[in-house]
Amino acid sequence: MSGAKNASLALMPATLLAPGTYTLQNTPTLRDVTTMSRLLESMGVGIVHADHTLTVDSSHVTRFEAPYEHVKKMRASIYVLGPLVARYGAAHVSLPGGCAWGPRPVNLHIEGLRKLGVEIKLDAGYILAKATRLRGARIVFDVSSVGATGNVMMAAVLAKGTTVIDNAAMEPEISALAEFLVRMGARINGIGSNHLEIEGVDELHPADCTTIPDRIEAGTFLVAAAIAGKKGSKVRVERCNPGHMSAVTTKLEDAGATLTIGEDFIELEPSGEIRPVNVTTSIYSGFPTDMQAQWIALMSLAGGTSIVTDTIYFDRFMHVPELIRLGANITVKENIATVVGVEKLKGAKVMSTDLRASASLILAGLIAEGTTDVLRVYHLDRGYERIEKKLSGLGADIQRVSGEEF
Repeated sequence: MSGAKNASLALMPATLLAPGTYTLQNTPTLRDVTTMSRLLESMGVGIVHADHTLTVDSSHVTRFEAPYEHVKKMRASIYVLGPLVARYGAAHVSLPGGCAWGPRPVNLHIEGLRKLGVEIKLDAGYILAKATRLRGARIVFDVSSVGATGNVMMAAVLAKGTTVIDNAAMEPEISALAEFLVRMGARINGIGSNHLEIEGVDELHPADCTTIPDRIEAGTFLVAAAIAGKKGSKVRVERCNPGHMSAVTTKLEDAGATLTIGEDFIELEPSGEIRPVNVTTSIYSGFPTDMQAQWIALMSLAGGTSIVTDTIYFDRFMHVPELIRLGANITVKENIATVVGVEKLKGAKVMSTDLRASASLILAGLIAEGTTDVLRVYHLDRGYERIEKKLSGLGADIQRVSGEEF
């Protein structure tokens, strides 16, 4: 499996915290990584990305602005806010864009940074932030937020005194960021828990790291094997971290698949009959919202009715009308999808509306009769590296007809 997109998008801005050269191994070749690279380059950072190794030189940062032209493409661009204001005392960051579905407010980022002593105002679609030396504070997030936890943590490592973050996000990508910051000289206790204690230091230094495997990519391929694999066949997902995926693997076993789990691999054997399984998304270590769309595609062919509830993003169901075009029987009310399994799906033209929705449509297309055309493939390229080539290697009849390839 490739390196984790969401980990890479946090590690890259962290290089703003100390001038020098960094080597980030196992960095995936994705549209979002390219977008973050262009954003950092616009600030004066040197970026070289070759053979999944990202070399970052932050020695000559001359601009503290993240303009709309870059930020509109990806919400994770807001990650530059904390490092810029902590290191340079100023940041001018456009309010973020990204996936088309649902509001994802940045108030948690702003409130957390204000508690550290950052002066922030909003003007003409931009976050204007300035500060002198940040000071430690106790921050309690009303909602566990991956982005806000990462942003505040990156700022707090250079604050004077101790910062405590309660209800911090526990996702592996946040732990990976924290461990990288520790390699840079930060002092962080409680990594992997929802209670972080950060003792600020005067300065950090460059460090190298290897990006963790992408648990969502791995989960997507396991669901692909469960939905399209033949009974008696096996699909082995290698270079993954099974410890990050227990919620998904448990549900796959409940759905009838047989799994063999090793230290860095998961092997799945389909049963030939998909059992209906209810899923409720939640913060880590619960079932990830980024696997909700793929799970609905699987349940579309289950032998019964399943209920899929998304408690993270109430309106993340834009893939449902497209799955219905393929013959799925799904109804959505508020944040709950009721999926009545059908015997078969039938190919049609469908349109991607966001990253994970595009993955669900490909999974459904693998088993649908006839040809399925998935349009707006650029959404897919934001988070999956060469997915069509990887699926072809498993025997899928899939090809990229048009669109930029990464």
